[in-house]
Amino acid sequence: MFRNLHRNMTLFCTLITSGILVLMTVICLLLSERAMRETLHQVFLRDLNSAVFHLESQSVITRDWLMELEEGNYLVSLYDKDKPLVHNGLRENQWALCQQVRDLAMDACQLDVMAPPETLRSAVWHDFTMRGRDGHTYFAAAVLLPRKSGGLGAVFLMPLLEQDKRFAVQWLLFAGIDLAGVGALLLFGWFFTGKMLHPLRETREKQVQFVAAASHELRSPLAVMLSELSALERAEPEQRTHFQESIRAEGMRMSRLIDDLLTLSSAESARSWAMLTKPASLDTMTLNLYEKYLSPAREKGLRLTVSLPEEGIAPVCCDGERVEQAVRTLLSNALSYTPSGGQVELILEKLSGGRVRFTVRDNGPGIPDSEKHKIFQRFYRIDSSRQDREHFGLGLSVAREIARIHRGRLWVEDTPGGGACFRLII
Repeated sequence: MFRNLHRNMTLFCTLITSGILVLMTVICLLLSERAMRETLHQVFLRDLNSAVFHLESQSVITRDWLMELEEGNYLVSLYDKDKPLVHNGLRENQWALCQQVRDLAMDACQLDVMAPPETLRSAVWHDFTMRGRDGHTYFAAAVLLPRKSGGLGAVFLMPLLEQDKRFAVQWLLFAGIDLAGVGALLLFGWFFTGKMLHPLRETREKQVQFVAAASHELRSPLAVMLSELSALERAEPEQRTHFQESIRAEGMRMSRLIDDLLTLSSAESARSWAMLTKPASLDTMTLNLYEKYLSPAREKGLRLTVSLPEEGIAPVCCDGERVEQAVRTLLSNALSYTPSGGQVELILEKLSGGRVRFTVRDNGPGIPDSEKHKIFQRFYRIDSSRQDREHFGLGLSVAREIARIHRGRLWVEDTPGGGACFRLII
């Protein structure tokens, strides 16, 4: 699923961005081409004015002047009434172009350079852009000039062959650049969408693992309950109390597991997290937890100590039950994993800014560095072979969510000399 989504997103992003890139390139090239043609047209009009002025002011038209125009990339054809003037000479295809200009001028504004009017007093002309019969583009002008003999016709042509070649090269160059850009966008889209989909892929994998682990954990007490119910049906009356107590214990275990699952599920969204915030006396809560776990610690042969700040801690605005749940999880884990003869410390400290820090420290086997970032994952146990019926691998996940909702932190360190040290800031 994610592979197809990755491919489709890459293609979609590439197509959209490539379309925009190509569109902007075409617009820029068209604007550039238009600006260059406008500039060349202004040059053509300027030279045309100069040529018309020269023809009006000179009584003799020299071959040198005509050759100078042709060397400046112009084609010029002069007509004395209905006869072309002889000069440097135009090739056959050039004469055909001049004839095309005459025809177009005649069609556009009835300007006939072969038959100038007798009463012409000032120069008149018609200029335009045309596509020649040779397939090239030209700036052209048909001109009528007053002369003593009655009038002079002229055709001026400025070929845009070099400019067209330059435009073609420019289009090919930018087409290559756009192709390279499309390739770069394709690679970028592939890695970018992969980055975007990576959290979704991880979330889905975690969801699958979560469902599988939750199903496994729920199946265990359920199997025990079904087995006990089957035994209860065949048990003697005096034995039924034992089976009933076992079923009740497994039911409570399943209830605790479901509560943890619901807590983690609601913690996915701060809005749905059920919190009851009010001033809580955390030092009193710490002493109560110490007294509650003192007896189980002694039964395991552990030494449990508590440390409070000398000056009292003012009530802290928090969800006292949630904070107690987090500290209880840390204490329960410490007592569970610390071997007999060890020591567990519960410390409450006052920090600046109205915050407090709980520390639960033991001198047990500790947690390897490679495992420290994993122990807060759901259903994760360092010793997967250990079947602890009181621990599902959810407690630390819940505790970290409690710290997060209180805008605090929960992390683990090494105890000097060996062991694990959990610190919770609220």
